Amino acid sequence: MIGRFARNRPTATAALGADTLAQALARGAVVPPSCVGVIFDQGGQTRRVEAGTRIDCGVHEQAACFHPGPYQSDLVPFAAAPELGLRLTFALDRPDPRVARQRFDLFLASEAAEGIALAAFCQLLEAAVQRELAQGNLELPPCTSLDEFDVFRSGLNQLLYTRFGVSVADCVPVDLGAVDYAQLLLARAHASAPNAPAHSAIAEAHPVTPDDAAALRRLFLELPCVTSALRLLVLPPGQALFRQHQGLLHRLAQLNLEIATMPALALAAPGVTLAPKQQRLRALHSVAALATLDEAWALLARLTLAAPADLADALDQAERIVANLELQCAARRLTP
Repeated sequence: MIGRFARNRPTATAALGADTLAQALARGAVVPPSCVGVIFDQGGQTRRVEAGTRIDCGVHEQAACFHPGPYQSDLVPFAAAPELGLRLTFALDRPDPRVARQRFDLFLASEAAEGIALAAFCQLLEAAVQRELAQGNLELPPCTSLDEFDVFRSGLNQLLYTRFGVSVADCVPVDLGAVDYAQLLLARAHASAPNAPAHSAIAEAHPVTPDDAAALRRLFLELPCVTSALRLLVLPPGQALFRQHQGLLHRLAQLNLEIATMPALALAAPGVTLAPKQQRLRALHSVAALATLDEAWALLARLTLAAPADLADALDQAERIVANLELQCAARRLTP
């Protein structure tokens, strides 16, 4: 029997800084040496705690800690060319006095409250880089010159800092060695086969429902931060850009309100349960909105480096992103 004065179990922290980037901390635990503690509430407000400090959480707060690094990982920038890699050396950002909430702290609160392994975090970095390259927002052509690679590095640095709070110390191209293309092609064939398990009768009878709650939490916590960053954008003189900018801020404010008042996943009406198929459809709309949110973070990174002459095109892209968010949020709300 556990007594009322039982102590919290000690938290294993040996892997921090090696295989583990961040992990949850129990109430009353001590932040390990060389690590940083982060306490956050349900609304995403965060505060940092120094190493050696005992965690003192409120009733509705959670705590985690992370090791700032440095870390090293090999990323594959092009999914179709797995032998080509980028060797990335990075560290987590130091406190920025210009902002009330550090970007990596927001990442912990919205995406990794229970902690995250280094391998899983690097997969997120890789996916973000692959998406920007596929959309043409970053360019890494064959036989890249030093000047072209410097431009790519600048965009990569800003992308990872804006999206994850990661500071890139070094990035060099590497050959990842032999790749078993036969296994890759076999895996793709199984994934696209008509009789693949994902399309079986069992899978259709018990479809995997995306994590609607996690998607909505990210939208609820992160979209206001995207709105705030866009509000601080410095525009060149001109009434047209000013009106477009103000219109975007107004639409984002409406989206923030809509996300904060989203109907519960399982309810069609008060006391009326929504069918499982419709629940899955709602969740798919949430996940689609989440993919658009990632595009918004990437656009903010590009806006930071954009010349004044390019802001008009960037705001047009922002219009598209906001329209997609509005579409997915409205579709989730209106799912019968």
